[in-house]
Amino acid sequence: MRIFLSLILIICFVFFKAQLPNVLISSQFEPEEVTIAINPKNTQHIIAGANIASAYYSNNAGLTWQRQSVLCDKFGVYGDPLVFWDTAQTAYFMHLSFPNPKITPDGNWVDRIVTNKSNDFGKTYASCSAVGKNNKKVQDKHWASVDKKTNTIHVTWTQFDKYESNALTDTSIIRYSNSTDGGQTWAEPKKISYYTGDCIDSDNTVEGAVPCMGPNGEIYVAWAGPKGLVFNKSTDGGKTFLEKEVIIAPIKNGWDYKVDGLFRANGMPFTSCDLSNSPYKGRIYISWSDEKNGEKNKDVFIVYSDDKGENWTEPILITYHPNHKEQFMPFLTIDQTTGYLYLLYYSRQNFADGFLTDVYMAVSKNGGLKFDYYKVNQKPFKPAPEVFFGDYIGLSAVNSNIRPIWMQINDKKELSIYTAIINDTTLNDYNLLKNNLEINLQKQITFTNKMKIDISSIISTHATIALYKPLDASFEKIIFKNKKIKKGKNTLTINTKKLNLTKDNYMLFVYYNNTNQYSWILKE
Repeated sequence: MRIFLSLILIICFVFFKAQLPNVLISSQFEPEEVTIAINPKNTQHIIAGANIASAYYSNNAGLTWQRQSVLCDKFGVYGDPLVFWDTAQTAYFMHLSFPNPKITPDGNWVDRIVTNKSNDFGKTYASCSAVGKNNKKVQDKHWASVDKKTNTIHVTWTQFDKYESNALTDTSIIRYSNSTDGGQTWAEPKKISYYTGDCIDSDNTVEGAVPCMGPNGEIYVAWAGPKGLVFNKSTDGGKTFLEKEVIIAPIKNGWDYKVDGLFRANGMPFTSCDLSNSPYKGRIYISWSDEKNGEKNKDVFIVYSDDKGENWTEPILITYHPNHKEQFMPFLTIDQTTGYLYLLYYSRQNFADGFLTDVYMAVSKNGGLKFDYYKVNQKPFKPAPEVFFGDYIGLSAVNSNIRPIWMQINDKKELSIYTAIINDTTLNDYNLLKNNLEINLQKQITFTNKMKIDISSIISTHATIALYKPLDASFEKIIFKNKKIKKGKNTLTINTKKLNLTKDNYMLFVYYNNTNQYSWILKE
C-alpha cells in the first residue's frame, strides 16, 4: 500500500533568524535509522528508507514523498536500511533479512544481506537477491558503494558468530562481497579484517564498515572496534585486501556511547572519497564522534589521507564549542560534482540544560581546512529514553543539491523523519540573515568582583545565562534562568565573589530563542 504524505514546507524567518525549509517525510511506523540518496543523473528523483521496512521516493526533489511498503518477501525485512543508485539510474534498497520459513526453509533471523532493486526510480522494488548466508551466523550492519566506471556494487558488513554472545570463542569479523550484474548475483564473501572483535555488539565488536571508491577503482573501507578506528583497502577490484588493517586512531571510550535521553546512540565511522575534479581528488575522509573531550562532551572528528590510506592526519575537531555541549551521531558525504564535504550531526550547543537537541550541518569547500555551520532543523526536540532512536542519520549531495535526513521526537514521544531543501539559494538566504543578531554582547569582559556586562537587543525576550571554563568541560554555572532581556540596552551585574568564582578565564553564554551568543571573560 502506498500512502501519500502531505507536504509540510515552512520557510520561516523569525526575528531575522535564518532557517532552512524542512519537509516531513513520514511519522508512520516509528521510523528511525534513516538513509537517503539523490539520483546523480536526475536530482528530481530521490529515494529514502527507514527502519524497519519503509521505502520512500520523491520525484520532485524532495518536496513531497510517497511510501512504498512492499519489499521482497523471499528473505524478509529486518531493518538497517540503505538506499543508493547505480550508474544506470537503478535504485537499490538494502536491508537485513528475516526469512519466512515457509518461503525460505533454510532461513534464520538476520542471516544474510538483502538487496531490493527498482527500475522505476524507487516506486516499486520488483526483485531481490541476498549475500552472506553462512549457516546460522548473523550478518549485520552493512554498507555499499558503486564503482562509477564499472557499475560494480561493493558491500561490507559485520558477521557475528553468535549475536550478543559473551563467550570468548565467539567473534565478530568484517566481510566483503561485490556484484557485477546489478545485484543479481554476488561474489563469494571474504573476510577482510585481521583483528577480530567480540559478539556483544558494543565497543569491542568490529562494526560500522563503510566502503567508498577511489578514482581508479580502489576500494577503501574503515570501521570501528577494539583497535579503535581502522582501515583496509583493495587496489584490484576486491580480489585482495591488505593482510592487516591499518590502525588510524583511538576512539576514546569506544563507538557505543551513551547520550542523555536517548535509548541508543553511537559514533561509528563513515568513509567517503573525493572523485570530483577538485584540488582534493582522491582524498579519503573518515568521520566519527567520540569522548576525547569528556564523557558529556562528545565531538565530531575527521581524518583524511592523500596517499591512498598510507598516511593519515591527526584527528581534526569539527565541533568545538566553548560551552562543551554534545555533538553526536555524524554522517559524512561528498558532492562529487564540487568536491565539497558535508557532515550532518546532532547538537545540543544551543541549550543550557535539558535534553533539547538540534540538527547541524558542517560544510567545507576546501578539503576540510575550514567549515561553515548551518542549523538544519526548524524546531528543537527533546528525546525520550524509552523510544528506540536508531544508529544513524543520512545525507546526500549532488551538484549543490543537498538533502539531509534525520529523526526527531515530538511532544507525544512519537518519531518522525524529515529532510530539508538545501541548495545554493537556501544557503545564500541563510548566510545573509544569520549575522543579523537579535542580541549583541560586549565582546570582551575583564574579571572583577562585580562584573557589569552590556547586552543590546533588538527584541524583548527571556534568556538563560551561564558561565563555562574553556578548558574544563566539567564546569558549568547557571547565573540567571528566565532572565528578562528588554529591547534596547541591558546591563547585567555578576557578583563573582558571591558566586564563589575564582579569578580565571571564562565564557559567558546567553541562551535565548533556541540559539546562543557568547563572550570572553578574561582574568587579566
